[in-house]
Amino acid sequence: MYEMRRSQVARAILDYLLTHPDAQDTLTGITQWWLPDRRIKTRTVIVKQAITSLVRKGFVIVRRSKDAQLHYRINEHKLKEIEALLQQKAV
Repeated sequence: MYEMRRSQVARAILDYLLTHPDAQDTLTGITQWWLPDRRIKTRTVIVKQAITSLVRKGFVIVRRSKDAQLHYRINEHKLKEIEALLQQKAV
């Protein structure tokens, strides 16, 4: 159950980023703005684990801003791979 939820959250994040390729936000912003738009209600810890997994896979890029917050955005070099992945059953 836990892994399925994390996978669902990861898919929702990638889907959001494909729809909004210029989007970038913090973990809080992703939880509050990106996922409610996808009708997913989840805890921040699961979102953090999902986004960390996406960063490790190279689908999402993270950068630290001047105020030391981490901001996440899509890795434009992986767009075709992300699109193909979303066509499959699981992330």
